[in-house]
Amino acid sequence: MRIGLLGTGPWAERVHAPVLAAHPGLEFTGVWARRPEAAAALGEAHGVPGYADLDRLLDEVDAVSIALPPTVQAGLAVRAAQAGCHLLLDKPVALTVPDARAVAEAVRAHEVASVVFFTVRFGGDQIPWIERQAALGGWFTGRSDWLGSVFAPGSASPYAASPWRQEKGALWDVGPHALSVLLPVLGDVTQVTAVAGPLDTVHLVVRHAAGASSTLALSLTAPVAAGGTGMELRGEHGVAHLPERGEGPIAALHRALDALQTSAGTGEPHPCGADFGLRVVEILAGAERSLATGAPVEV
Repeated sequence: MRIGLLGTGPWAERVHAPVLAAHPGLEFTGVWARRPEAAAALGEAHGVPGYADLDRLLDEVDAVSIALPPTVQAGLAVRAAQAGCHLLLDKPVALTVPDARAVAEAVRAHEVASVVFFTVRFGGDQIPWIERQAALGGWFTGRSDWLGSVFAPGSASPYAASPWRQEKGALWDVGPHALSVLLPVLGDVTQVTAVAGPLDTVHLVVRHAAGASSTLALSLTAPVAAGGTGMELRGEHGVAHLPERGEGPIAALHRALDALQTSAGTGEPHPCGADFGLRVVEILAGAERSLATGAPVEV
């Protein structure tokens, strides 16, 4: 599979580019960015050309890996799908429901494969844990804490300069990670209630279609000493905790690319494809409406 990279920011430079260059079965073909000089520089570091013309890159690849802000990703994903390219997407797929729906519709209309890179869904210990809990069923409630320190005093995060994270906060940045694990275990969401906490912190109470409920605590401004993630399920089989992540995103992206190749080869949609990405955006948009109105929102 010939694959191109769209984007040259920290996420593209630290994760996407080295994985695309090293992944067996992929031919890393080139890099495109809104700044041609940045595309050329990142491409040179991995022995591939930088492209100033996006259409030319799309013509020369079978797939694209997108590492761009969600405000930019959606339109380019539609354009790539129209060119017949399979899509490795970042989360969230978009920041509005219409934009996310356009991506999902383009994937279906042009019959391309898609995988949204929710890092935890592709974790080595997390994949079997999620499958096991989903198979067990009987869960009564779930709790998920995603407390990051990207914007906290003393943070050295390379993502602190991200304009979309500054604007949309934890709900849209780490909220997708929490939902990507809760949904396959507890089922789809029917209602969400959101309450604002300190700074960008948001607390969600979620009702799932199968009857379970879950709570989410999301932040990018937690004190560095208080940051961390955790997930707990309680039900008929007792208490289960999501394994701690013992590896970085590099290994997870390799698995996501394996999943994209398999989906492209078989024609079978992946569970973490564009339709799932759309559903996550719909839930987040509902939470945003709940924050604005102070009332539960049906989703």
